[in-house]
Amino acid sequence: MLILTRKIGESILIGDNITIKVVESGRNSVRIGIDAPKDVTVLRQEVFETIQQENILSSKGDKADITKVAKLFGNKELKKK
Repeated sequence: MLILTRKIGESILIGDNITIKVVESGRNSVRIGIDAPKDVTVLRQEVFETIQQENILSSKGDKADITKVAKLFGNKELKKK
């Protein structure tokens, strides 16, 4: 892990197209700005971990859930006709 010291207004460059800038620092936190291309996903770690857990849980889905969803779609299709 690379550890750097930056002051407010100073930046860190990652590759050719990602810039991380220190915007503000307080007692218990630091605000940073991230400038990255639109095709680069930027997530807080806790959000990323939550998404991963939800994906794992959904891949283990209960067959009963699939049956319920199929019935819901089936009912909608019948009502449209």
